[in-house]
Amino acid sequence: MSKYQFNVLLLKIESNISKQNTHFREAIPPKQKLAVCLRFLGTGDSYQSIAFSFRLGHSIVQSIVFEVCSAIISKLKEEYLSIPSEEDWKRIAKEFWDIWNFSNCIGALDGKHVVIEAPPNSGSLYFNYKKTFSIVLLALVDAQYKFLAVDIGAYGKNSDGGILSNSNLGKALERNKLNIPNDQYFLDANENCP
Repeated sequence: MSKYQFNVLLLKIESNISKQNTHFREAIPPKQKLAVCLRFLGTGDSYQSIAFSFRLGHSIVQSIVFEVCSAIISKLKEEYLSIPSEEDWKRIAKEFWDIWNFSNCIGALDGKHVVIEAPPNSGSLYFNYKKTFSIVLLALVDAQYKFLAVDIGAYGKNSDGGILSNSNLGKALERNKLNIPNDQYFLDANENCP
């Protein structure tokens, strides 16, 4: 991440992560909070390791990561993960045809198991078919691998289909709330398909 990108992101979330200084202690500056969070997300280091690097308490680092991630989601969600319009879907379908030769395709969907340590007292909730503990990242992408929708944090034991049906994306698809265009003819045949 460049210094410019860091500062742009900081400007967008600064008001959400700023705290007042008190007589007892000075608040951690938003710039340092963002640096801590990005270091955690970029390296995957433990809270303990990052706490040592930044001379902060391990529980403080954990709360900073949650606070900054929440701010990033709330400020950037609409900008980067807004619901595509009908025209956007048509453009995506055209790109799938042009790049990948898939007709009437408006997204590629898959789940990725992210290996974790088993949380205490979680039983088999996070235990997956690969015999590891995980949470699932389910993502819908366009023809150029740009995210259109994500669902993060489902139990590793769940299948992609089960996660999709319980996600906001799956529910919106079921209720026809995603501005998906009507059936179209395949570009290479005379069949009308969804």
